[in-house]
Amino acid sequence: MASSQCFWVPGLGFSTTGKHAIFVVVFFHLVWQGDTGTSDRTIALVDANAFFASCAALEDPKLHGRPVVVAGDPGQRHGVILSVSYEAKRLARGPVHAGMPLGKARRLLPPDVVVAAPDHALYQRISDQMYDILQRFSPLVVPASIDEAFLDWTGSLGPLGHDPVQVAIRLKQAIRTEIGLTVSVGIGWSQVSAKMAAELQKPDGLTILDRDGWSARVYPLAVGELWGVGPKTVPKLHALGIRHVGDLAAADLSVLQTELGEYGRHIWAAAHGDDTEPIDARLDRQAKSLSHATTLAHDVSDRAEQKAVLLGLCDAVAGRLRENGYLARTVGIRIRTPAFRNFTHAKTLPVPTDTTDEIYRAACELLDRHLPAGRAVRLLGVELGGLIAESDWQQQLLDFDASGAAVRRRQVDRVVDEIRARFGKHALVRGSQLYGKFKFMP
Repeated sequence: MASSQCFWVPGLGFSTTGKHAIFVVVFFHLVWQGDTGTSDRTIALVDANAFFASCAALEDPKLHGRPVVVAGDPGQRHGVILSVSYEAKRLARGPVHAGMPLGKARRLLPPDVVVAAPDHALYQRISDQMYDILQRFSPLVVPASIDEAFLDWTGSLGPLGHDPVQVAIRLKQAIRTEIGLTVSVGIGWSQVSAKMAAELQKPDGLTILDRDGWSARVYPLAVGELWGVGPKTVPKLHALGIRHVGDLAAADLSVLQTELGEYGRHIWAAAHGDDTEPIDARLDRQAKSLSHATTLAHDVSDRAEQKAVLLGLCDAVAGRLRENGYLARTVGIRIRTPAFRNFTHAKTLPVPTDTTDEIYRAACELLDRHLPAGRAVRLLGVELGGLIAESDWQQQLLDFDASGAAVRRRQVDRVVDEIRARFGKHALVRGSQLYGKFKFMP
């Protein structure tokens, strides 16, 4: 990395209201010099600004320039805010953010605020469009969530140009022109440095950090603002006298590991701007799948019995998913008929999950859609794909779960997991698995 410098790059911003040009201040602490011979990489993080609210405006152009919030249940005052447009934040009389109860937010928002219902199919469609563009700008694109992704530009900028700033500008313009979204881009030597760089300038920002810039810009931040530090960890860190990212970086690693285990090492490394796993390991992890299949003792044509078998398979594979700390983006089923014909069908979930009920619901939907009633099966299987780390999606799972129902389902699953771990995997069995002739317990 080159020595720290700071540049102003005007004219990169786009107005979210269409009325005022925004000039983005870019704190440029990285001068591209190709391969420096160090182990540091060049990683970019692309984050779509106010994604759900922006998608609502793309779907309904009349919402452009208006204050918009997306809430889990707009018809109920106890709905939870999922996304807030920057117009709504600018006009609010106080901080309004995702996770806030809608009733409380309304008291701060202007009277003409538009409350839009969530549309997960829309979000996925626009996310897919954005990822298609990202693939043109890097051979290695690693999803971080539905609205953000890491790009590895280490040694791969040659065909795109030699200046990561110019490449980032072109990427931002492509997404703006082809989709209508504004994104913030952060560039650093690691995933955590790129993520924090992107957070420093929103909306429509472009920030590049090297290690000197990290200590100047990130160390003064409250420790809860560091990527990877959850709200439950903040009081524990405060009890250790750690209130800022710089405090965490200077802390005794052995004390952190004693108090927080391996997680202490992870956030200590993050405070220094370093990753505990390489970006390609994240991609390898996301490419994995988990599956469970069984050949039945005899052909089964009764739909209720078929679903009883599916439930047992979903229960088993979902337990393995939770045990390994993953969420699944896709659910698939495998069917073999008595004539030994094999069929596979899959669907993408609107929100990644690790709950048995949601996986089972998706598997039953696939079974009902693709296997006619009364058709016999010889083998059934369930496969979960598109795996991502639960830790990467913890906050967004809460954002999507406006009613808290998913949280309750996950809590029940974890209690079941704990009982089975202590007393054996058949200590608790779902009643539906005992239907008819089959007492299916994989």
